[in-house]
Amino acid sequence: MKVFKQIYDWIDERSEMGDVIRKQILDKPVPRGLNLSFCFGGITFFLFLLLAASGYFMTLYYVPSPDQAHAAVNYISDEVPLGRIVRGVHYWSANLMMVTIFLHMLRVIVYGAYKKPRELNWITGVLLLFLILAFGFTGYLLPWDQKAYWATKVGTRIMGTVPFVGPYVLKIIRGGEEVGVLTLVRFYALHVMFLPLATACLLIGHFFMIRRQGVTTSL
Repeated sequence: MKVFKQIYDWIDERSEMGDVIRKQILDKPVPRGLNLSFCFGGITFFLFLLLAASGYFMTLYYVPSPDQAHAAVNYISDEVPLGRIVRGVHYWSANLMMVTIFLHMLRVIVYGAYKKPRELNWITGVLLLFLILAFGFTGYLLPWDQKAYWATKVGTRIMGTVPFVGPYVLKIIRGGEEVGVLTLVRFYALHVMFLPLATACLLIGHFFMIRRQGVTTSL
């Protein structure tokens, strides 16, 4: 621990980031009227961090190929040390995050925290909800079993029913007419690269506006 403190002190002496963190983040008064419902946003963020950590661990062993994807998932669960636990953390964090984000948005609606001047923060929150749903949809296919295959086939077919653009969206998402190799590769790329990047950008803006505007504590 002493070594880490020395490293932190060395960096802080040259960057002065400690003062910025204390003044801008830590040294902020807690508003009156807070209750348990105000924790759902923080819990959702914590679950997202768990998902990111466990997910990137599994990328070390996962192979986005129809011939090897299912075997790779079984290998993570059965052979990798602590792999079953890590996969369980990923699975339950994803399910719990869907609950907490809806509770968080319900609290925002009840307290009217979407009204002026917080409309932009509400918009970023809704976009984050869509990204989380996209995480769930793209991640569902990755085990490449029968349930995942047919669920993705039905889900993408629903997208294909959108008037005018539906058939084009279907081909782009599937990478062709049917769910196959390109579908798995595209879902994997979205799940581990593009969606995390977009989520991180929106979270930065979301947190910045919360720090600037504060939270609504009165009904």
